[in-house]
Amino acid sequence: MDKVFSLFRYLYYLINAKDEHSLHSPFVYTLYTEVISPPNQYYIFQKIEALRESLKASGRTICVKDFGAGSKSLTGKIRKVSDIAARSEKPARQAQALFRLVNYFKPQTILELGTSLGLTTLYLASPSSKNKVISFEGCPETLSIAQENFAKFGIKNIETVEGNLDETLPQKLKQLNKVDFVFFDANHRYAPTISYFHQCLKKAHEDSVFVFDDIHWSKEMEMAWNEIKAHPEVMITIDLFFLGLVFFRKKQPKQHFVLKF
Repeated sequence: MDKVFSLFRYLYYLINAKDEHSLHSPFVYTLYTEVISPPNQYYIFQKIEALRESLKASGRTICVKDFGAGSKSLTGKIRKVSDIAARSEKPARQAQALFRLVNYFKPQTILELGTSLGLTTLYLASPSSKNKVISFEGCPETLSIAQENFAKFGIKNIETVEGNLDETLPQKLKQLNKVDFVFFDANHRYAPTISYFHQCLKKAHEDSVFVFDDIHWSKEMEMAWNEIKAHPEVMITIDLFFLGLVFFRKKQPKQHFVLKF
């Protein structure tokens, strides 16, 4: 049912999505034309994608502990690393858009809710060694592989937090004065998504950027996305179908954009 729903919503998105010619907001126009739309390549992309290919060829299996909504395509606790890499990791185009966003906004404290095998984490951590990525993962065996991948890259600005996000997120947020960038890619259900949003919102500021994964994944996720858009502290949202961007810029009028990606 969710696959049919997502397909229908994607067709609707394709009909309604606009490009830069419809943008009158200078902030969104610059963001779209210089960061979101251009397929700019950076040296690290090839290296991370080579890691993706090696994981897709892996013969390893792991026992997955899943606290979230699970996968549409993967079932069972014992899963092949190759299947996770091929079906559950963020595709290169979307992960590279996250890299460009981090590279553009230069956030110091980045939260990633859902590490998986760590490919997206590497994209978030690579723009600058001065930022700190705190990545949360519920499955110990999945996180272990991600940590191996971080070690291969020699990246030191990633902190991992293992355990149920419902417990680990509030504990970690208590230790932080603020959050500059959050990528929500954990439990793809309405209630957890809204809960994580409100928790992180307490540590957000005017220049914080929230990015939500799979906002049209299901009716529940779409309901959560619509509620987030309507929140009084949210001023600008950008719907890229696969990703939803949220900004809190108080000097901007409240606007919602659906843009081609």
